[in-house]
Amino acid sequence: MVGRLIRVVIAGMLVFTVAGTTNAFAKGADVVRTGSCSGSSDWKLKLSREDGKIEVEYEVDSNKVGQHWRVKLFENGNRIFRATKTTQGASGSFTVRTLANNTAGTDSFRAHAVNLATGETCGGSASIG
Repeated sequence: MVGRLIRVVIAGMLVFTVAGTTNAFAKGADVVRTGSCSGSSDWKLKLSREDGKIEVEYEVDSNKVGQHWRVKLFENGNRIFRATKTTQGASGSFTVRTLANNTAGTDSFRAHAVNLATGETCGGSASIG
């Protein structure tokens, strides 16, 4: 009985290990961070490798259509994007997508958005190596 139990435990560990490995490599090495803003909005920052560059995707969801937000993205402390975006669609959100250089070593990204009417702020940071 003990021998059978040991075989079942080992088989379960192998299945779990293989399944975990498959999930880890399913979509490459995307990095996703999420959080809350200073008000009721939420943010998401996603980093993905793409053709030797890094795709940076930053989303703010306020659930209110027509809000204007000033958005800035930084890579390793250098500003790589600046614009004013307006929330739209049923979700009352906006998404910024840009390609950044993939420098040697770890690349650190920071996002910042300010609602121009209310002053609510959203942040976010993530690194990809």
